[in-house]
Amino acid sequence: MYTLTPHSLSTAPDAFRLRRRSRPCRAAIATRPSTTSPHHTDDTPMKPTNVAIDDPTSLRSTWSQKAWVASGFVSILTPLAKSAVAAADSGSVFEPLLAAYAGYVLADLASGVFHWAVDNYGGPSTPVFGSQIEAFQGHHRWPWTITRREFANNLHPLARAVIFSVLPIEALLDVTEAGAAAHAFVGTCAGCVMLSQQFHAWAHEKARRVPRAVAALQAAGVLVSRQMHGAHHRPPYNINYCIVSGAWNGVLDEYKVFEAMEMILFFRFAVRPRSWSEPRPEWREEEEEEAEEAAAL
Repeated sequence: MYTLTPHSLSTAPDAFRLRRRSRPCRAAIATRPSTTSPHHTDDTPMKPTNVAIDDPTSLRSTWSQKAWVASGFVSILTPLAKSAVAAADSGSVFEPLLAAYAGYVLADLASGVFHWAVDNYGGPSTPVFGSQIEAFQGHHRWPWTITRREFANNLHPLARAVIFSVLPIEALLDVTEAGAAAHAFVGTCAGCVMLSQQFHAWAHEKARRVPRAVAALQAAGVLVSRQMHGAHHRPPYNINYCIVSGAWNGVLDEYKVFEAMEMILFFRFAVRPRSWSEPRPEWREEEEEEAEEAAAL
């Protein structure tokens, strides 16, 4: 089964490619020609910077970052506490537990969609997400730098997003007097989203440095493993985007969900994802030892 993308057409059988050349595309004839050429959403040059080597102090947690993460934990624990109280009052824990599991599963999917989007679209000047887009591209060259970031430094952007998302949702749930299940879903989903960058960091950490409990959870498939996420860091970087448990990766990749979304965006807006192009030399992955040797020269 072949997916009609520029990347995959090059691997299709010769007969398929010949047949495709000999028959004009009816869709192209029936619609007005596009007035724009295929482009990326943001062509601002991205200059990779290895902060672990060039500016190691930027990997440390500041007091403001710690405050954001602490507030993020409060926003997560509050709905979970409400859920526990409501479950104790009702005497039923099945529904809250099921809702919490649903939140965990949804968080994994959400992490994959976000990861796919920032990997493939936008650039440094993209509103709100520009810095994250550039950081994710730098991450492909120096993936090990995430393991050097301190906890709050790594999590504070997601903590902010969680705070501003959970507060209005919880206010609405309080007004509607929602039950334990709703609060459990919100708290678990938000918690997994905020901690997804830490799960991501553990997936890049050397095995001997990963806490035993974390290694056990990775082996059980509860958290994304180094082996599973490692497949994402091989060209063309278009699989295994999910970074909570990675449970969605198999389904999304087998049914080529992201490739289908890329085709829709390409035909509708003439926007090409970065995964359709060969990785530029400046984004070639550089091992930790190699980067340190280059910096010493």
